[in-house]
Amino acid sequence: MLINSQILDLIGAPERTLELLSEPDRVIHFRIRRYLPPGHHVVHVFVVYHNTARGPPYKGGVRMSSHVTLEETIQLAELMTYKNALMDLPFGGAKAGIAAESTLSREAKSMIMHGFAHELRYELTSGNFVPGPDLGTGPSEMADIFSETHIRESVTGKPVGIGGLPGRLEATGYGVAVITARAVREFLKKELSETTVAVQGFGNVGSWLCTFLSEWGARIVGVSDVSGGLYDPNGLNIVELRKHAQQTGSVQGFEAQRISNEQLLSLDVDVLIPAAVGAVLNTKSAPEVRARLVIEAANAPTTPEGDKILTKRRIPVVPDILANAGGVIASYDEWRKGKSGTRTKREETFDTIRSILSETFDHVLEFADEHKVSMRTAALALATQNLVETMRSRGWL
Repeated sequence: MLINSQILDLIGAPERTLELLSEPDRVIHFRIRRYLPPGHHVVHVFVVYHNTARGPPYKGGVRMSSHVTLEETIQLAELMTYKNALMDLPFGGAKAGIAAESTLSREAKSMIMHGFAHELRYELTSGNFVPGPDLGTGPSEMADIFSETHIRESVTGKPVGIGGLPGRLEATGYGVAVITARAVREFLKKELSETTVAVQGFGNVGSWLCTFLSEWGARIVGVSDVSGGLYDPNGLNIVELRKHAQQTGSVQGFEAQRISNEQLLSLDVDVLIPAAVGAVLNTKSAPEVRARLVIEAANAPTTPEGDKILTKRRIPVVPDILANAGGVIASYDEWRKGKSGTRTKREETFDTIRSILSETFDHVLEFADEHKVSMRTAALALATQNLVETMRSRGWL
């Protein structure tokens, strides 16, 4: 559970708030038995609706991984509740997890996604659950869902040709870059052109994040993916690295010093950005962090114990529910425009993300300074405050 009595005290919320937010509203666990690629007899799926105070719809991504669990899906759905509330979006928090290999062929993943959408047809066509991309899924998989529902607002993160939002693919990475630039000025008193950055993860979020930061003048000295990492103190050529990764499927083989993912987390840089999986900054790795600022591009990359260590070491952490919210902001625009049929431009998507994230960052920073708490505590407190106001107006409190 992300919130506690300290956060309730900060905003003057009743204790019953913890009871309402301590467990998910609904958990759906089913098995896909048809629409399966060869070698798969059954695929387990978890869909979690954490809280619907600001919905329906419930909003959250679809994660495809052979390691996905119900517990992980619950945690990620809870994060979405607070992320949506912090961004003041009219969405409840949700998440879906498909227990299948993310490295499957496009054809195999398409079969599974059609099975996923078939089993959830009512939830999707009624507008109760609006999925989007997450680890292991992307625009093509969202197109599979649309192919089952034929409703543009039933899923976000689609290709532009079927109602997707220009700029949605880049949105999460762009938002993290915006937050990084703002945080560097605030906490390090520097500009990006004076800043060294290490990014763990070079998938959709990490690669776009590196692209924007590099274009804006930052020196990306370290990146990694599941195969390992690269380091160049003079800065990696992100344009060429992206081409290499797209052609080979990995950052490995690019001309740079090879390092491990663990070594990347301990590089002596200004900014460390975990942009891959959860729980990488923990009791083992957090004491080794030498960065002066951490930006959470991944969901839950820092464990509670790791967070305490970083706080004690006075390393500022910009939390995931703020740093990586560019994706859900863009998803809201796509969902809204899907209902109205209106169009937008890539630059307009970026303008919306920049405006909302910059304003929210300032609110979180002001709260943190006023109450002498961390950015994470401040972000959760403001998100909970929005939830409490909504629950009161609905008669829940």
